[in-house]
Order: sequence, then C-alpha cells, then structure tokens
Amino acid sequence: MELSIRALGEARQPSPLQLSTVSGDSIADFTPPNARVFLDPTQASAGQPSFELAGPRALNYFRGPEVTAAIVTVGGLCPGMNNVVRELVLTLWHRYGVRRILGARYGFRGLMPDSPEPLQALDPGVVRDIHLQGGTVLGSSRGPQPVDRILGLLQQRGIDMVFCIGGDGGMNGARALYEETRRRAAPIAVVGVPKTIDNDLPYIERTFGFDTAVSIASGAIRAAHVEARSAPNGVGLVRLMGRHAGFIAAAATLAAREVNLVLVPELPFAIEGERGLLAWLWQRLDRRDHAVIVVAEGAGQEHLTGGAGRDASGRDASGNVKLGDIGVFLRDRLIAAGRSRDLQLKYIDPSYIIRATPATPSDAIFCGDLAESAVHAAMAGKTGLVIGLWLNRLTHLPLATATDGRKTISLDGSFWRSVINCTGQPAQLV
Repeated sequence: MELSIRALGEARQPSPLQLSTVSGDSIADFTPPNARVFLDPTQASAGQPSFELAGPRALNYFRGPEVTAAIVTVGGLCPGMNNVVRELVLTLWHRYGVRRILGARYGFRGLMPDSPEPLQALDPGVVRDIHLQGGTVLGSSRGPQPVDRILGLLQQRGIDMVFCIGGDGGMNGARALYEETRRRAAPIAVVGVPKTIDNDLPYIERTFGFDTAVSIASGAIRAAHVEARSAPNGVGLVRLMGRHAGFIAAAATLAAREVNLVLVPELPFAIEGERGLLAWLWQRLDRRDHAVIVVAEGAGQEHLTGGAGRDASGRDASGNVKLGDIGVFLRDRLIAAGRSRDLQLKYIDPSYIIRATPATPSDAIFCGDLAESAVHAAMAGKTGLVIGLWLNRLTHLPLATATDGRKTISLDGSFWRSVINCTGQPAQLV
C-alpha cells in the first residue's frame, strides 16, 4: 500500500500564517513535517503503515500572491459542495493572499481549451452566500476528459494548483491529471476533496455529505414508519443511495430506530423460500401488522435480469455499471405478492432531495476543515493526494490509494452487528 506523498519541490517560503512551533504557548501550531497517523494504532511501531498528517506547514512551496488556483466540482450533486468551494476561496484569499482563483464550469469539461463556458473568477464576494444553497454554483458533470488537453489549458492560464471536489470518478480524474503533470514535469499541485455521499472511498473514514444524507434519510424512514403504522398490513419501503456500499442505509437505520429490515449491496438475499424476504415479511406482519424496509440502491441486483434500466453499454458517463432500480422492483413484487393479504405499501425515494439539500451543521464544519487542509497541502507543494480522515485526524492520502478499490461494510464488524441488533432482522435471508 502506497502512502507516501509527493512534493513539487523543496518548501522554502515562510508561511504567512501567524501560527506557532512551540507547544503549550496558547497559539495554534503548525503541523510538523514528519507528523504521521498510524493506520492501526494498536500496532503502532516504526514499521507500521501511517498517513501523513494534514495541516499548515511552516514552510511553503508557493507564495500566495504569485499563485493562480483552479477549483472543479465533479460528479453527482452532494450536500456541502458549495461549502467546500467557499472555504477554498476564503482560505486562499484571506490566509495566503491568493488573488487569482478560477472556477471550472460543469466539471472537467470546464477545464478543456474549447469549453463553451469560460473559467469563472472567484473571490470572497462571489462566494459570500453560496454555503446556504444546495448543489454547486460551478455546476458539475460526469465523465473523463483528455488530461493532456486539460494540462495544456492549465499551463496556458498559468494555473499552479487544482482542487478537485469529487467522489470515486472525480478522484480517478484527479489521479489521471496528476499522473499527466508528473509525466510532463509540470509544477502543478493536484489536491482532491472527497465528496461521495456513499462514503465508500478506502482509507477515509468519512466523506462530506454523508452526515447530511443520513439526516435526511432518517426523516424519510420515520415518514415510512408513520405510514406503515397507520394501515393494516402496512409496509413502508424506502430506497436510499449506496451503489456498492450500504453505509447510508445502515447509518440511517441506526439513526431512525424504526427499521425492521435493511438490505445492502454487501449481503445477497433471496425473495422466495422459507428464509427469503417474502417469508420474513409475512411473519413480521402476522406478529406486528406493519413493517419498515430500507433498501440501498445497489442491493439485490442479482434479481434484476439484465440490469433493468441499463443502456446498450451498461455503463454511465463515469464508467459505473448502470444499476437496475431495486426499489421499484421490490415495490411491485411486494404489492403483487401481497394482494391476498390486502398489503398497504407506501414507497419513498428521497435520493434527489438528499443530493440537493444544503449541508447540516456537522457537515458544514467538516467541509470547512477539509477545504482548509486542502489549501495548506497545495501551498506546501504537496500533490497527487486527497484529504482523508483517519482516527478522527485529517490526513494526506495518495490519489492512487484512494482510487484502488472501495470501502464496504464489514458484515463481521461491530457496525453491522449494531444494525442487526437495531432491526432484529435475521443475519441472512437465504
């Protein structure tokens, strides 16, 4: 596992930040250049893997007044994107004296030389109130662009650092751009800020937007519970995001405390049979007369022949396999199977409401921390990294490692054990 961070060169510029290198003097400190966070603190030793600790350095590679920075938002919408954009601009402007900050319109396509949307100048006045809005004022898009042409634009415009706000697709794009800058020896810092709602980037405990998603999702679950309790044989079915990992579904279940069954991509399930979903549901209704079911979007894909909703290629613009709609599938299947019982099913899918909502206070604070650390890293000349979170400490994680696989729920771990205890569901439905 590669955890070392590359620098553009030797950091020689004294930081303009009025911080301290003396412990205990009641002045916030710079981050020491050799500070690390162990991957596993229970086995901490010199030979154990560790992450570089994020934070401001006493010596920087860049001088703020000489810097031109670019910001790009990539992929699906997510709560907190505007918060990150705003804090990047304010930290660059007020803390480091950067006066040339450019926003790319509609993702990486906005960094193409022939983009119909010119780069947008950003300053504190432009971003003053954007954190109160959902979405991204820069716009977003999916899909890669030729990195050689992007680099050509960056060099033409004299851009020294690029901040990429995105999920797995965005981080793959940032990685490709970083590798191109390295291949051509271009002194441009490429720094990622992790955005995925699904919270599935490896070696990152939490990505921004996740807390907000869980908050809104738990409200949808409570609504489903009210509907289910208000009718005989009432069932509330809630479909939540989670293509490859069920973190939102599981965490919202723990937050709402009203779910009787949660289905996640990590755990296959049967529909028919003595231990299948239908048998479980009839037993639940016989006992309690209502049920609340939560399903993550990537769960149960094995039941969707050919993957309903796929295009001819079976992939979207980001290269992700298109999923069948498990929520609609289960809705229709349960209604058809429950006609003899006069099943009363209410179906709720809050996905786009979640994506477009402003960040919760907790997420807003987290977005600010991530953005500040991203600016500190870029000013120090760090490149090819994403700001991570490990053991509640912000870290520098190489883009190569952040894009190598996905984080999923450990079905043997304490988190999933808590979900099973909360719902009372069987460990398996097969």
